[in-house]
Amino acid sequence: MNNKLKLRGHMKAFMSWPLILTGLLVVTNILVYFTSIKAGIILSVALIIYVGMALLVLRCHRPFIINDLIAFANRYDVLEKRILEELALPYAIMDTNGRMIWSNKVFSELTGKDQFYKKNISSIFPDITADKLPALDQKDPSEMNTQVGERIYRISMQRVSLGEVVSNSEIFETVTRDVDLIALYMYDDTQLKEYIQKNEDNKLVVALAYLDNYEEALESVEDVRRSLLIALIDRKITKYFSNFDGLVKKLEKDKYFLIMRQSSLEALKEQRFHILDEVKTVNIGNEMAITLSIGIGLNAANYIQDYEYSRIAIEMALGRGGDQVVIKNGNNITYYGGKTQQMEKTTRVKARVKAQALKEFMSTKDRVVVMGHKITDVDALGAAIGIYRAGKTLGKTVNIVVNDPTTSIRPLMMGYMNNSEYEPSMFITSDQARDLVDNNTVVVVVDTNKPSYTECQDLLYMTKTVVVLDHHRRGSEVIENAVLSYVEPYASSACEMVAEILQYFSDDLRIRSMEADCLYAGIMIDTNNFTTRAGVRTFEAAAFLRRSGADVTRVRKMLRDNLESYQARAEAVRTAHIYRDCFAIARCPSEGVDSPTVVGAQAANELLNIAGVKASFVLTQYNNEVYISARAIDEVNVQVMMEKMGGGGHMNIAGAQVKASPDEVEKMLKDIIDKEYQEESVK
Repeated sequence: MNNKLKLRGHMKAFMSWPLILTGLLVVTNILVYFTSIKAGIILSVALIIYVGMALLVLRCHRPFIINDLIAFANRYDVLEKRILEELALPYAIMDTNGRMIWSNKVFSELTGKDQFYKKNISSIFPDITADKLPALDQKDPSEMNTQVGERIYRISMQRVSLGEVVSNSEIFETVTRDVDLIALYMYDDTQLKEYIQKNEDNKLVVALAYLDNYEEALESVEDVRRSLLIALIDRKITKYFSNFDGLVKKLEKDKYFLIMRQSSLEALKEQRFHILDEVKTVNIGNEMAITLSIGIGLNAANYIQDYEYSRIAIEMALGRGGDQVVIKNGNNITYYGGKTQQMEKTTRVKARVKAQALKEFMSTKDRVVVMGHKITDVDALGAAIGIYRAGKTLGKTVNIVVNDPTTSIRPLMMGYMNNSEYEPSMFITSDQARDLVDNNTVVVVVDTNKPSYTECQDLLYMTKTVVVLDHHRRGSEVIENAVLSYVEPYASSACEMVAEILQYFSDDLRIRSMEADCLYAGIMIDTNNFTTRAGVRTFEAAAFLRRSGADVTRVRKMLRDNLESYQARAEAVRTAHIYRDCFAIARCPSEGVDSPTVVGAQAANELLNIAGVKASFVLTQYNNEVYISARAIDEVNVQVMMEKMGGGGHMNIAGAQVKASPDEVEKMLKDIIDKEYQEESVK
């Protein structure tokens, strides 16, 4: 066997040095001949003796040298194995399929398995599946974390080729083995993870807390008790957050600045911010319960940005109706609470201020373009007609964007399209609007505050003057470049808001009876004939429209359904089923119905008339999407549910659009309902 092994590299050069030296001696011998022939003969005899002895030594001692090298390599291998076996780091060798071959003592003691345990690594660590093993062409090690007992380990797996190891040997050549193994190392990262977690827990979280109805609540209390009510609320808030190592600083009479650790925030999340309910329990004779809104910002680049996050969060909380907590963690936004119906504000000062601001913006531009949400409904059209009249009062060119009129708004639109008193270009499509809008145009968005829901989203970026008038609660997606945003979730409809604005817009403004009909119809539809979300200001707006010439009988005739729509609504109610004893779920047929989404919303309203139903959901398949109409009376927040499906709305009127099959959407809806039950947010 020794004859078949050939030396290479430095060892081969070392063993060949006598023969290499022979060449030098031959040259020297020749030179000596030129000096002295006798000396040359003597040197030649010595050279022959030297070469003979060198060949004899190499031939006789080579096998012994090879054997000594093999013995050394063997002893070195044993030493290396001993070092690996006694290595303090858990170490193991596996084949490419993850089957264990060998492990050192530390690994064996850690896992409780024998050093020559032959089963797959997944039987020891279930987290290490086949797809987690390093691939054939993967150069970097695969890493993952796992937990053994109370310790956390980082596992590093590196693919090792035996062929490369042997081919790089400095001793042997022409030996190849195309076999791969996986070396596994385990690093104890428990202490590192603890320090990282402590660092995360000790990060500061900035929050702002506002009392939603401070002024209204004080008005319902006697003067001598007002200071006591304020003191009780301050004490309740301060004591609550002090229990979680929070610092509370009162900024104004109804505003607080909060600082707490991130670990305290996690504890508050587990309690689902019970402070929202505790504040409402403060009662010393006040007729109205006080509600609290909190905006929290965290994980920004600096504390200034954290504060900015908290400011955005509190604005969203107030824009969604108050009585809730909004957490802005980077781009992620989480909502808690929001189960109380927002109290209507009796003062209309805000409407007057917004009306004057809207008038100023319109006065400086030549054109006004109004648009609502996709699949324009009666409320969106009525609000657009009101803005049309405001623009015309200022002598501006006004256009309303309506792409695909539904059967619910066609009777209202026909009165303008066939009327010589109105321009033929009163209603335009999105393509026509893109050609008209420029920086000298005011774009007014009504009945929605989500850019993706508008009839033509491109218009929002074609001008710098964008106005938003809406009554839906704000979500994470909002129109951010609006110069004027009037979003009031307590309002029953966009038509109610526009009717109030028109009263303060201009003394010269006169609403025509046909226009008053549209505004009145929008209020009727969104309040379900003044039975849902109808407050004092709703009836005041309706009274103003009645004085302006709105006719209830005329409106009722325009809003009547055709037979196909009525039958579709009846079929949805007939096939509805009750889930978890209080949720009505139905599917509305869309074939042969001109406006199936409107019919679905009507069916959802009808289902609330069933005893025991807390919320209703009607699924309508239309244009390769499933439209969900969600309705509730007062016990369930359907807005939160619809937001989880990409939609939104009000606490008791909401909706969503999902690109999936009706069966998939119904399963998603039931999963959300189940989760609400688990979180005890449905009572």
